[in-house]
Amino acid sequence: MEHLQQLLPDTPIVPFTILLLVVLTVPPLFERLRLPGLVGLIAAGVVLGPDGLGFLDPEADSMMLFTDIGKIYLMFVAGLEIDLAEFRKKKDRSLGFGLATFAVPLLMGTAVATIFGFGPNAAILIGSLMASHTLLGYPIVTRLGVGGNEAITVTIGATIFTDIAALLVLAICVSIHAGEFSATSLVVQLVALGLYAVAVLVGLDWAGKEYFRRTGNEESNQFLFVLLAVFVAAVGSQLINVDKIVGAFLAGLAVNDVVGRGPVEDKVEFVGSTLFIPFFFVGMGLLLDVSAFLESFTSNFGLMVAIVATLLVSKFLAAMASKLLYRYSWPATMTMWSLSIPQVAATLAAALALAGNQAGLLPESVFNSVVVLMLVTSVVGPVATSHFARKLPLSPATAKPPEPETSPSIPFFQSEKPFTVLVPVANPLTERYLIEMAAIIARQRGGSIVPLSIAPAHAHMDEPELDAAIARGERLLQRALDVSQEFEVEATPRIRIDSDVAHGISRTAREQNASAIVMGWNENIGIRARLFGNVIDSVFWSSHCPVGVMRLLDDPLNIHRILVPVKSLAPQVVEAMRFAQLFAASNDAELTLLHVCDRLTTPEQIEAFESSLMAVFSQTEVQVKAEMKSIVHDDIAQAIVEAARSTEMVVLCSRRRRTAGGLAVSDVAEKLLKQLNCSMVLFGEPHW
Repeated sequence: MEHLQQLLPDTPIVPFTILLLVVLTVPPLFERLRLPGLVGLIAAGVVLGPDGLGFLDPEADSMMLFTDIGKIYLMFVAGLEIDLAEFRKKKDRSLGFGLATFAVPLLMGTAVATIFGFGPNAAILIGSLMASHTLLGYPIVTRLGVGGNEAITVTIGATIFTDIAALLVLAICVSIHAGEFSATSLVVQLVALGLYAVAVLVGLDWAGKEYFRRTGNEESNQFLFVLLAVFVAAVGSQLINVDKIVGAFLAGLAVNDVVGRGPVEDKVEFVGSTLFIPFFFVGMGLLLDVSAFLESFTSNFGLMVAIVATLLVSKFLAAMASKLLYRYSWPATMTMWSLSIPQVAATLAAALALAGNQAGLLPESVFNSVVVLMLVTSVVGPVATSHFARKLPLSPATAKPPEPETSPSIPFFQSEKPFTVLVPVANPLTERYLIEMAAIIARQRGGSIVPLSIAPAHAHMDEPELDAAIARGERLLQRALDVSQEFEVEATPRIRIDSDVAHGISRTAREQNASAIVMGWNENIGIRARLFGNVIDSVFWSSHCPVGVMRLLDDPLNIHRILVPVKSLAPQVVEAMRFAQLFAASNDAELTLLHVCDRLTTPEQIEAFESSLMAVFSQTEVQVKAEMKSIVHDDIAQAIVEAARSTEMVVLCSRRRRTAGGLAVSDVAEKLLKQLNCSMVLFGEPHW
């Protein structure tokens, strides 16, 4: 093995290449074993580290850089994805759980350390090592689609409280040991922290809104601005002696409103989830000392077991206190517990222990025990999160039906404005079916359609290519008029010259006050967004109204059996269901509402969801024949494919999900496009 290492060139490209290979191959293998992919990344770090094959060095500058960036990115994305409206409502609960999950482990850890003969200062420091927590399980809850659950939001908000408090305790213990502590220094630190938080939350929010307003659609520069903001905040936190992850989390909160749920956020999360955050988890594995782990089993077994058990029990008691106080369900309580037990990054327990050891406060036995604590909690936490988070409802919308007057799913049934369907046309082979679909929907609502042809702009507007594009567009629009006349639906054709096709579509939709956009599916592209996206992705993000992407294999007039998979009652899912209702009423079709749930879903949860779904379904004057089916299946895509064999069209809602841990998540819509043999409508998530 040493000979192989000598053959590799001494360049940062080598560890970077190894990291890419690990991120690409290891998580899928572990997920096949029913283990979280990020556990595989940590395990890969152990295998490739100094106590394993030795291919990666945790002390190398490049590796330290990747790990630090990943740690910053993890906390930044956690702040960026928080639903601020919900967070503001639950900030008191975040503070309450934060205090509980900090104070209980601190007190119990201090008591255990005192029993093992440590002095008051060292005992408090040991207790503080258990008081913080790292959001290792956050990528898992994001992948499962429960990131908006109140318990998750409260736990994420509590992280910032526990991290700051643990860092302050560490600083106080070290300064007391060195004889440099004073009440004045503590007040100065707290004041500096308060001023810094205000500067980040207010300053970055204002600067971001101004920059985005001035740069318009320059997404590349906006992406760079967001990156600059997070790392400036991280550097600023270090200037006031606070860990950089605190600044990263605050930066995520600060730019949350600025970025919104748009393409810039998509790019930011894509870069982090694909590269840097997985690198961080591998780096955590590199820090786990296998020899120290074995030594703790032989020489300090009692202390090691006591520290690990105290952490698990104290975090559980804190979660129980929140359950009793806020009346959370058992799955929510256990998810809060599982998210709060990992001890690897947020104040980085090993770094804190090392700092204490260097200051002469803690013996080597404590450091070894903390290494074991990191290993155990980094595995137990994500595994427990994966188990308990599956039992949570996907979103608060599943708890009760949305109110008709407040639901954003109204556009298909609004009566305040004329109902208009925009239909971009570009392919003569699919144009007729698209126009027919739009005409059927518009006729049901007494509305009209707007066929649209986009002619690509050129630097010189008299170029022959532009003239040819306009002539081609006119031919397409004439065919659209002919079809609309067959269905006796008013049509207003438009030709638009634009340098960006997607923006041309979304801007025309806004100008025409369109109620919906109907687009054709391009078989040569995937629905999963790339770094710079494609036309469909861009329209999804920039449109003000629902977007339906159609793959029509038969004349819409021949479609009379429609399948609508419904995973939750989120507004975007309800939009897809409303479209299916409208089309079914227009074409005398029957609907099947399909709910696919995993084997951990209880009968009570299934019954509650079905009741909520039917309540939402009936909140419209459009009446169609419909039945509700609930299926327990491990593979959602396969369950839909099997159910679709007796239908002629499937209507799906495509909700983009990024895993903050960079783990591969199968896109159900993309799988279905390859397996379904019937027509398909894919509703994208508009930028509300």
